[in-house]
Amino acid sequence: MSNQYLDPNLKVFSLNSNIPLAQEIAKVIGVELGKCSVSKFSDGEIQINIEESIRGCDVYVIQSTSLPVNDNIMELLIMIDALKRASAKTINIVMPYYGYARQDRKARAREPITAKLMANLLETAGATRVICLDLHAPQIQGFFDIPIDHLMGVPILSEYFKSKELNGDIVIVSPDHGGVTRARKMAERLKAPIAIIDKRRPRPNVAEVMNIVGNIEGKVAILIDDIIDTAGTITLAANALVENGAAEVYACCTHPVLSGPAIERIQNSKIKELVVTNSIQLPEEKKSDKIIHLSVAPLIGEAIIRVHEEQSVSTLFD
Repeated sequence: MSNQYLDPNLKVFSLNSNIPLAQEIAKVIGVELGKCSVSKFSDGEIQINIEESIRGCDVYVIQSTSLPVNDNIMELLIMIDALKRASAKTINIVMPYYGYARQDRKARAREPITAKLMANLLETAGATRVICLDLHAPQIQGFFDIPIDHLMGVPILSEYFKSKELNGDIVIVSPDHGGVTRARKMAERLKAPIAIIDKRRPRPNVAEVMNIVGNIEGKVAILIDDIIDTAGTITLAANALVENGAAEVYACCTHPVLSGPAIERIQNSKIKELVVTNSIQLPEEKKSDKIIHLSVAPLIGEAIIRVHEEQSVSTLFD
């Protein structure tokens, strides 16, 4: 494919959450990023101006709803409204990271389901399609009544470990029961067995490692998760693996939320490398020599082209 994408009706806009990723995606597609300005009124309200005509265009808006979460969500909702009123033909929301996804069911009495609320807000604002990467729970796709394309980060993470040629037998480890499907997908790609860490969580953001199901003795363990937030779970898991005889421990995730004590915990843990994607833009203070960054731009760019040209997106993962 030549560097210049030929259809002038495909427009890609970026809001403020992850401009470097948006620039990379635009380059993959072969378009310039659309001209729009996002500023704030003096009281903090968000003001958006779209500075080119988008009438009758298929518009793709790139925005991760990561920190500052609420600002990024409001930017996105206001942008969708602006696009709708400017007569965009379709409004496709590209969310490399879908925030508020962790409350996806009522785990306790009187709890909200924020993942569904987010879906309602996006649809009510006027989104016509959503492209996501590694949703925290796949059933979130069913919270939408518009088409949703769900991309997977596992192939990108797997390719990295394949190219690394690790010494010794590999075992893919899920840090909890919920992540077993993800671990199995990676295990199939690396032709490796899986192990599961059975843990109990007394309070939110407090993890307690219990026991390890599966054989990890003398093996190179690769922990995989979708989100690493405070890194409590993953570092406890890594330390438990080493205590139970694993030779080395690597960790990987799609979304490096890395809040609070995360970086310090990773630095002081038994994790040799933490491999993450750029679905969330990390500020300088969250960079570390243990963290390897892989780009999801080629994947998202290709998905946008396929959606625009009405081709299959699922075959990207075959």
